[in-house]
Amino acid sequence: MGTRIVARLLGRLLGAYALFMAVPLGYALLNGESAYLAFVFSSCITAALGALLFYNGEEPGRITSREGFLIVAGTWLLAGATGAMPYWFSGWVPTYLDAVFETVSGLTTTGASVIPDVESLPRSLLLWRSMTQWLGGMGIIVLFVVFLTNVGADAVNLFRAESPGPTVERVLPRIRTMALILWRLYVIFTIAEIALLMLAGMSLFDAVNHAFTTMATGGFSTMNASVKQFDNLYIELIITFFMFAAGSNFALYYLAWQKGVRRLFQDTEFKTYLGIMAASVLSIAALLHVHNGAGVSGLRDSLFTVTSIMTTTGYATADFDQWPSAAKIILLMLMLLGGCAGSTAGGIKVVRLLILLKDAAWSLLHAVHPKLVSALKIDKKPVDAGVLHMVLQFFFLFLLIYFVSVLLVAATGLTPFDAIGAVAASLGNVGPGFGVVGPTTTYADLAPLAKAVLTVDMLLGRLELFTVLVLFHPEFWQPYMLRRRSTD
Repeated sequence: MGTRIVARLLGRLLGAYALFMAVPLGYALLNGESAYLAFVFSSCITAALGALLFYNGEEPGRITSREGFLIVAGTWLLAGATGAMPYWFSGWVPTYLDAVFETVSGLTTTGASVIPDVESLPRSLLLWRSMTQWLGGMGIIVLFVVFLTNVGADAVNLFRAESPGPTVERVLPRIRTMALILWRLYVIFTIAEIALLMLAGMSLFDAVNHAFTTMATGGFSTMNASVKQFDNLYIELIITFFMFAAGSNFALYYLAWQKGVRRLFQDTEFKTYLGIMAASVLSIAALLHVHNGAGVSGLRDSLFTVTSIMTTTGYATADFDQWPSAAKIILLMLMLLGGCAGSTAGGIKVVRLLILLKDAAWSLLHAVHPKLVSALKIDKKPVDAGVLHMVLQFFFLFLLIYFVSVLLVAATGLTPFDAIGAVAASLGNVGPGFGVVGPTTTYADLAPLAKAVLTVDMLLGRLELFTVLVLFHPEFWQPYMLRRRSTD
């Protein structure tokens, strides 16, 4: 295993990460905020660590899947550790653990916060919060791949390690070109949302921050009351549209641009995503009408909240923790499900649900007709046996980690349903849960153990388990240990 290759690439990435810190640093200087010192110290430490790794590494030769996993996992861990420094050095977050929680929540686009009063934060820190979500949304490594000129075809091992969904569609033969297309679409959507939000009445600063965190399906807001603070139907509709767009497969947009809009509605996952969302909106609106007497306002709140939760964005315009139990159960299932593969959303992903449902239907059919030979297909394409195996393993590991995390979080004193909601919101990268971590509260009062467990869950959810868990398998480190023994 080329650990020096890993070190060189991690060093380059930390150098770029330090440069990104210059944006809120510049904003703080222009506006006379004392938080500029926190960004100076943070960017210098990050750059120094990057230089140390860079000069102790070597230029990439061959990047195997092992190096790919290690680079991606190392990138996210280092980005979380160094990105926490502006919060901690500025004194606005009391402990380093809280600062790491806030940063990892941003990078993984979870949107869970430990800051009770975000409106009191310096604007440079608010901008940094939003930037971490925007960078993490499409993927730090996917952006990095765009600028790698000496990795070649091996970049696919980095891309797959960060975007490990079962159907990350290669719409273009060259992985760098594909990464560039995805980021261009991401930027175009972001700029379009900024313009529309400003036309709807938002200030430039609020529009930039909300566009960053909408397209990342992150949900960090500049307001304590989230989007509800604006009380503007047009703003809600604009954000709803872009949340829905961000929860869909970005590669599908490129295909739709090449082959026509009809390509969207030929995609089974997109149609299922749209159908589940529509059914959930109508079901919750009906429940709000029956239990609370809500009419049009109930439909409005249901549309925004369902879109926010299913896309794992986490914005709020209503306190859904006060909704009927059946409505909260629907939201809990949407937290776990998430959006489409190839989107910025978290969760299990709609395509995995499709594969599991089709496999269950095939098993029932095979029980009736044991000699029947048929293939499991999605969009008329056979699903490889290896893909099915990975989906089943993912689902098992997801549930295992989910229940272990619920047990650990509940052990810190949370009620069962609060623990269930907190873990679902973290592992699914949603943000707000229920009860003590509901849409009107924060994670600030949780015990340190609960925060640590949920931080790990956020990373596992964003990297879809395998990229992190593979590092704990003894076989992963065997080549490195053999090489070390041979040099002793």
